[in-house]
Order: sequence, then C-alpha cells, then structure tokens
Amino acid sequence: MLDLSALPPGFIWGAATAAYQIEGAAAEDGRKPSIWDTFSHTPGAVDNGDTGDVACDHYHRWPEDVALMRRLNLDAYRFSIAWPRVLPDGVGTVNQAGLDFYDRLVDALLAAGIRPFVTLYHWDLPQALQDAGGWPNRATAEAFADYAAVVAGRLGDRVADWNTVNEPLCVSWIGHLDGRMAPGERDLTRAVHTSHHVLLGHGLVNQAIRASAPLAPNVGIVCNLSPIEPGSDRPEDVAAAVRADGHTNRWWLDPVFGRGYPADMIECYGVEPPVRAGDLDVIASATEFLGINYYFRQIVVDDPAGTAPFARQIPVPGSVETAMPWEVYARGLQDILVGVTETYNPASILVTENGSAWYDTVESSGEIQDKERTDYLEQHLEAVRDAVLRGAPVDGYFAWSLLDNFEWAYGYDKRFGLIHVDYDTQVRTIKASGYRYADLITAHKRSRD
Repeated sequence: MLDLSALPPGFIWGAATAAYQIEGAAAEDGRKPSIWDTFSHTPGAVDNGDTGDVACDHYHRWPEDVALMRRLNLDAYRFSIAWPRVLPDGVGTVNQAGLDFYDRLVDALLAAGIRPFVTLYHWDLPQALQDAGGWPNRATAEAFADYAAVVAGRLGDRVADWNTVNEPLCVSWIGHLDGRMAPGERDLTRAVHTSHHVLLGHGLVNQAIRASAPLAPNVGIVCNLSPIEPGSDRPEDVAAAVRADGHTNRWWLDPVFGRGYPADMIECYGVEPPVRAGDLDVIASATEFLGINYYFRQIVVDDPAGTAPFARQIPVPGSVETAMPWEVYARGLQDILVGVTETYNPASILVTENGSAWYDTVESSGEIQDKERTDYLEQHLEAVRDAVLRGAPVDGYFAWSLLDNFEWAYGYDKRFGLIHVDYDTQVRTIKASGYRYADLITAHKRSRD
C-alpha cells in the first residue's frame, strides 16, 4: 500500500493541460493564429499531419471537463491562457470574447472548489509577433508583460497562482535550435537570444502580475529538468554530462536564482546572451515557488560532431520505456527535487507536470485498464514523498495530463491523459489511473485529518 502521509498537510493535488493542446476553436470568437497553428499546418512538422484545430474541443466542453476534475478529487487545475485568444495580434486591442472564456472557466473552477493555476505562456506565441521577429526580438518579452498585465487585471481578483513561462528549454532549444517545435528554427544565435528574452519575459511578467493583480500573487516559473549522467567514465563523456546539465538545467536555474548565465555554457555556445543593464536583476526578481516538470533522466556521451551542447543521449539497456519512448525512472524525480533544493534553496517547489504516454486499449466494456500509467503514477508519487522526507519543500503535484490531447509534434497518437478522449466523438472516459489518482488524493487527505 502506497503511504503518502509524509506529504505536507496542505499538499496541492492537481492536473495540468495547455491551451493549444485541448481548446480547439482555433478560429472562433476573434482568436487568430499562433506559431503552433502555423507549425502544425506545415507539411511534415507533426506526426500524421495532426493539428490543434479541434483537439479536445475544451473551448465548448469545459463544463464537462470541470465536472470530471471534481470526480478526480482535484484541489487544483493548471491550465494556460492562449495569448492569441486574448490579444490576437500579440499587442494592441484586447479580444474581450477571449477573456470572457477564461473568466467563465475560473468562476466554474472556484464554484467547484478547484484552485486555478494559470500559465501565461505555454508556447502559443501569436503569429503576428513571430512575423515581427519573435522571441529572438527583445520587444516580444515586453509584449509578454503587457499581455500578462491584461490577464492579471481581469482574472487577478480570483486567481492567485501564476506560472509565467512553461519550459523555457522547449521554447528556446527545441523550437529555435533543434527545429522540432514551433517555430521550427535551427539557429544557435537566435536560440540563445530567445532563451534570454524568454527569461527576461518571466521577470517582467512577474513584475506585471504584482502591479496588476488585486490578490497577493503566488508566482513561479516552470522548468523541465532532468538528472544527467555520463554514459561511461571516459573523461569525454563526463565532460559531456556537465555540458548537458548546463544546457538542460543550469542555463535556466542559475539566472532565475541570481547567479547569472553559466560561463562554461556561454563558452560552449560561443554566443553571448543579449543582456542589458538590469536584465539579470529582473530575471532573478523574487518569486514564491519553482515549478518543476519531470519526465526522464538523460544518460549522455560526448558528441563532438553534433550541435551544442555536443552531448548525445543514449538509451538505457533493459529499461522500461513509455510510448514516447522515454525511460521510466522515478528515482530521477527524487534526485531532481533534492538536488535543486540543495543547490538553489527554493522556498517552495511544485511538481507542475509529471506523467506518461502508453498505448491505451479501450476494452469492450468501455473501460481503460492502464496499469502502466497507474504504476508510473504511484512510483513517481513515492519519489516525491521520499524527496520530502529528504528535505525538499514540495508543496504540490500536478499530473500530466488531465486529458488525452494534441501532444505537440507527436500529434494525437501519444496519450498522457488520466481521462481518455475519443477524438471522433469527443467522449471522455476516466481511465483506471484517474480513479487511482482520485483514491490516492482522498487517502492522503484522510491521513492528515
């Protein structure tokens, strides 16, 4: 029996989604294209040619989805605002219909006793801003703060919990260096410039929320982190692991915690981030929590013929892999939570995403007995508990994802949801993992009564 009683009494139990992955209604009520609309409609960019045009149709079906959250016993729901739904051109005229949608959603969540956690940027940059230069352009960070002020001004009388940016690594490295995500660029200089402007945007948005929201805000940035290990004891592989750690972890955490950009990584990239006077202070402005997304560890070897950081991830022989395919390694979550605590001493940590994709089977009864996902969930919650016992200030866990959804460049084949979605009919079915999660939430609360 999984004992989670060591988790704090006020531990937040949640699930997470992102706007472009679930909302659909891509051209309704004044919304204009984002870079993900453009990217997903680019031939060959997304598996099976899938797009987020309809996705889970959450824009129309949100009342049903809120009811499902209640059935899962969730304390909190982490969702993102679609920037092009609120400011279709990225700047300028506010689309009131877009804000109204999130206004209704927040009210419904609160009425259901569910705490809204708003993510302001989960990758859907308005295409108009991309056309004007995108994230490599400093003006995008400034526009981000203006957009955040609009949202906080409207929702901040009821929303206290804010995530500024989700996974700056994906925005910068995967979107601008590897080209596997929107906007699909492969340019190291533009990627490094993007990384700085995304972090600067985080700092500016932190300030904007505090200036605009009526409620005292609880603000944090969300980083996807991985423990890094060398694939051998060769000096070249050990050095590659240090670079991979800098690329994946330190490049983001060091500036956020006031240490500036790691000098070894600037040397590795051969590109100076475009820092202006005062930028690093803005990036390091105080926040209440650090959000950590965890999916896998990285075991790497030296790759001098590759691109920065010149480290190549290798598979782990004999390991269990998800459908992605990513190694299942729950100990890595404990290691990250404890390591970040020891290195940076954050006041509070939230596990803002953790989950797994599997090839789910719908049985003739209509049930989804997703034992692999249930096992994954239990193993990783045990890792969170063990991290807490080792002193990590973990105050909440958000399962990824509430719903099966548009999984970015992987399209619809990769299902992470606690709730199954039939994309033809939009029928929702709670999986066995979802019921197990609800039971674990209830058991923890009873253990703390």
